[in-house]
Amino acid sequence: MTAKILDGKAVAAKERQRSAARAADFVSRYGRPPGLAVVKVGDDPASAVYVRNKRKACEECGIASFAHDLPATTTREELLALIGRLNRDDAVDGILLQLPLPKGLDSTEIMDTIDPAKDVDGFHPINTGLLAQKRPGLRACTPWGVMRLLKEYAIDVTGMRATVVGASNIVGRPMALELLLARATVTVCHTGTRDLQGEVQRADLVVAAVGKARYIPGIWIRDGAVVIDVGINRLPDGKLAGDVEYAPAAERAAWITPVPGGVGPMTIAMLLSNTVDAALVRKGADVG
Repeated sequence: MTAKILDGKAVAAKERQRSAARAADFVSRYGRPPGLAVVKVGDDPASAVYVRNKRKACEECGIASFAHDLPATTTREELLALIGRLNRDDAVDGILLQLPLPKGLDSTEIMDTIDPAKDVDGFHPINTGLLAQKRPGLRACTPWGVMRLLKEYAIDVTGMRATVVGASNIVGRPMALELLLARATVTVCHTGTRDLQGEVQRADLVVAAVGKARYIPGIWIRDGAVVIDVGINRLPDGKLAGDVEYAPAAERAAWITPVPGGVGPMTIAMLLSNTVDAALVRKGADVG
């Protein structure tokens, strides 16, 4: 068996086009574009790349991007004051706090002060709680992007045995909630899991979100399974690799996401979608 590719680049492009059309409609109705404030603290090189890509994506979709690049010496009080101003700013529909923050700043504390209605990352405990209660509002971008990708390829997860490897608040836990909402039977694996190999081998759908290159051997993948690889890891030779050993996994799986070009593009696409959604909800309009 040779796996079919879940092309995140192509699906993300379609989603961006949809967001651009919705943003243009928002401008015609309300006289301003949806607005996203991106807050970056410090000089982390990876963060600089991510932020630049997000701001470029906003520009391409007709979303106003408000840049707040702060020095690493920014204090807790200064950062909280900025978040407070952005919460009150009517031109700002979404707030994105780029992680990681410099040492001495508690990312959980800071993120918890973001207005849940502007939490376009979907990380606020209120938005996570709504998802857990089957009342989703703003959803974590990467898991939401995975669900959008599966939908595009008409992969119905209802009844599937889904195994999520990784239990982070950013990907693993909300991913499990998304799959549960879609009526899959979900197992979450973490550092306390006793038989990771067995859990992966039993799965119809594997979502790998560990952040360790080729952590899951490809031979663990069940014949005909769907493999969603969230990991983006840079190897010593500079190449990128996912959390799953790709070549042997692709020989067994029915569907697989490549790295790069799989889940990564979907994350930014859903950030744009969330921003338009947040703008519409704040106006009392239907998100469509």
